[in-house]
Amino acid sequence: MIPSYVKPFLWSYDTKAISPEKDKRTIILNVLNLGTKEATDWLFGNYSFKEIKEAIRSTYKGEWGEKSLNFWRMVLKVNPKKKRSVALRNLG
Repeated sequence: MIPSYVKPFLWSYDTKAISPEKDKRTIILNVLNLGTKEATDWLFGNYSFKEIKEAIRSTYKGEWGEKSLNFWRMVLKVNPKKKRSVALRNLG
């Protein structure tokens, strides 16, 4: 169950259908990127540091606000992927 004070940071998702386990990457990314202290306190109370770091590692730099990314890099000593790899197709 997502608390009401976390839902504003998941504004583009149906919070009635979102699963804290299945959608943890999305929840972690959005709360760390946009959340208040109350929301991040909830996040760290519901996910382990290992889960949070793994979720961050699975994101891409472009998914982050620059200030949020710099802050969480320093605090958690973890980096997202540099950029998405683009598969090129032979169109000829």
